[in-house]
Amino acid sequence: MDSLNPAQPPLIVTPAEPAPRVWKFWGTALWGLLIFVAMFVGQIGAIVLLVAQRGLPMDLASIQLVGHEPQALALSVIMGLPATLAMVWLAIRIKKASFVDYLALYWPSWKQLLFGAIGLIVLVLAWETMSRALGREATPGFMTDLLKSGRDKGAAFLLLIAFSVAAPMSEEVLARGFLFRGWSASFLRVPGAIILSSLVWTVVHLQYDMYFLAEVFTIGLWFGYMRYRANSLWLTTALHALNNLTAVVLTMWLGG
Repeated sequence: MDSLNPAQPPLIVTPAEPAPRVWKFWGTALWGLLIFVAMFVGQIGAIVLLVAQRGLPMDLASIQLVGHEPQALALSVIMGLPATLAMVWLAIRIKKASFVDYLALYWPSWKQLLFGAIGLIVLVLAWETMSRALGREATPGFMTDLLKSGRDKGAAFLLLIAFSVAAPMSEEVLARGFLFRGWSASFLRVPGAIILSSLVWTVVHLQYDMYFLAEVFTIGLWFGYMRYRANSLWLTTALHALNNLTAVVLTMWLGG
């Protein structure tokens, strides 16, 4: 009856703490690299498939030739989405975590959506004003040529889906979804996660010059803040889609 003796209390076995269900700094960084590679493979895979279907030589010249076509580029962007989602799902599955919780796939309120949209509009207008003051183009020239060419060649709808749906989803799942979640749980905390994930998102857009990269980075900071404030990846995806949709429509049909 030692367990009833106050001088000899029963031993209390403390259960081992469960393994962390979130990848921290290095795990998130390594998986983030694999996710980016998967996105790239999915995009290139679509171009390679088109090259094979046309019976062209399977070489770099053929891939570049087909890849510059509006329809092919749109399909490439679209095919990057399932590859990205598959790799993110695998990374989260290994941690035995909830896919919805890990990526914060929660619907925002209308107030959060409105606040995020107003902030985005103010930010974009500020960059637009600065571009005009410096005599710069508001949209990168190659994007203007691509979108107008796509419109003239009947690929307008496909490009609209690619840049306003597939690209925002792929990039947000990577940057404000997977990377932000892991890095915000590491020594970086929320501020560092917002900054670093925005830098990674900016690197994804290296086809732009330094001026447009600076604009991308500042928009990324706003998206990161809204991701933290609303705890919703759907919010940043919607804002990203709104930004891209506006740019595509203005460039294709209004000449902006």
